[in-house]
Amino acid sequence: MFAVSIVPRTTSCRLSYAFLCHHHLSVRLHQQPHQPSLSFQIRSVRKQIDMAAQGDYGVVKSKTGRDSYEEALAALSSLITKRSRADKSNSGDRFELIFDYLKLLDLEEDILKMKVIHVAGTKGKGSTCAFTESILRNYGFRTGLFTSPHLIDVRERFRLDGADISEDKFLGYFWWCYNRLKERTNEEIPMPTYFRFLALLAFKIFAAEKVDAAILEVGLGGKFDATNAVQKPVVCGISSLGYDHMEILGDTLGKIAGEKAGIFKVGVPAFTVPQPDEAMRVLKAKASELDVNLEVEQPLTSRLLSGQKLGLDGEHQYLNAGLAVSLASTWLQQIGKLEVPSRTQMGILPEQFIKGLATASLQGRAQVVPDQFTESRTSGDLVFYLDGAHSPESMEACAKWFSFAVKGDNQSESSEHLVNGSAGSSHDKWSGETCQQILLFNCMSVRDPNLLLPHLRNTCANYGVHFKKALFVPNMSVYHKVGTAADLPENDPQVDLSWQFTLQKVWESLVQSERDRGKDGDSGGNSEVFTSLPMAIKWLRDNVHESSSATRFQVLVAGSLHLVGDVLRLIRK
Repeated sequence: MFAVSIVPRTTSCRLSYAFLCHHHLSVRLHQQPHQPSLSFQIRSVRKQIDMAAQGDYGVVKSKTGRDSYEEALAALSSLITKRSRADKSNSGDRFELIFDYLKLLDLEEDILKMKVIHVAGTKGKGSTCAFTESILRNYGFRTGLFTSPHLIDVRERFRLDGADISEDKFLGYFWWCYNRLKERTNEEIPMPTYFRFLALLAFKIFAAEKVDAAILEVGLGGKFDATNAVQKPVVCGISSLGYDHMEILGDTLGKIAGEKAGIFKVGVPAFTVPQPDEAMRVLKAKASELDVNLEVEQPLTSRLLSGQKLGLDGEHQYLNAGLAVSLASTWLQQIGKLEVPSRTQMGILPEQFIKGLATASLQGRAQVVPDQFTESRTSGDLVFYLDGAHSPESMEACAKWFSFAVKGDNQSESSEHLVNGSAGSSHDKWSGETCQQILLFNCMSVRDPNLLLPHLRNTCANYGVHFKKALFVPNMSVYHKVGTAADLPENDPQVDLSWQFTLQKVWESLVQSERDRGKDGDSGGNSEVFTSLPMAIKWLRDNVHESSSATRFQVLVAGSLHLVGDVLRLIRK
């Protein structure tokens, strides 16, 4: 009699270990005459273990819990390269490798069957995807949504039926993909880099979960993005184009448009929004070359929405919503086999469209969040206006949204006091004198603050909004490690603040320029660099507590989605 013991390891034996943990299997082989050899029996048992260990969703169930989740995040962090994304020498970034990975993960057939909506663009692509997913979900279809980046938890990138993937499912799928790739990759086909792995993980999740519609947001560019492994999407979309990631995509709108148009596939319908002439010419030329029917969609109107508001705030979202309506209706016509009228045939949108657009959500895009750690009964209010704008065009849209939002909030507060019969002093509670707009800002060093900050400041000024103070901080998020809410020191004296001082210098030059032109506003030109984000938040809270209860601090957080995520970690309980 021979006993077979299977020792758990972190890679190749994890399958057996997971099965033993969940099924408490004890395997004993009895060698008897005329039976197959012991080695054959061992191979057979291992095969049965591997087959039986497939969980409810077609992957090995791994151990769960916080320790295992942190272990997965550490493994994921190991895939982040220290190289610039523009560095062509990184062999893991060779686009053709994505098809090797799909083969190693046995996903080739699954991805061919997947009913994909593929969206690229400089700004608005995440919002467009969120609107599209919400519409299809309201028609009763099972949806999978892959977006980037995440703000707090990596699971935000993978939505199933409108909700972030559960921790248990994430762990099961993660280890199945990670271990298989660890075992099968080599020098010629190295482990995939961070984003490429996440895209592969999304393909596995959506295939195993049998989603009806997979909505994929391009991570960067389009032509060589990992999501472009999809060779036959149902429909493609290009949101607004502008100058961003120029070190990778090119220094003209034409070059950038050419990279984004890389998601077009022969004969697959595509939609875009009004673009600058240079970009539109390239999109149309690429569409013609591939026999793609490219249509240009206009912003939605309130008439089409029957008076409902969009789930995502900001005037620019009506443009993204219009693109989403065309993407969703095309998908429904081709796959859902539903008699959905085209956009031009609609007087009022169908009920499912309106509900989908009104309930769509996406963190960090024109989001208003009060600080949950400020006691407003005995002190002023602290409210954060969060938007991950980081291109010149999105800065302008962000500034316009912020200006209307703070004015609307202040007027609604005043109206509420009037309705409640308050006297004149209450009516003035949120007047301009007791509302202070403050900017909390950071951006990546590859971006030009001389293009970003003037758009932001000047647009706000045009709407009568002037910042009392600008705060410049380093991000808490680190780019070599994936985490959920890492405990970082409030004040790190070793942190390099040279970039933040550069941002401050650009801001102060704008202030000085306005003074020279006699346009002082009420900003005073005050700005400050903090060694950490927690220190800046503490400064804000201290000012709130020291102020009267009639003071409202309205803080615009912009320049980086990573910064937005860091702020959300600190202001929510």
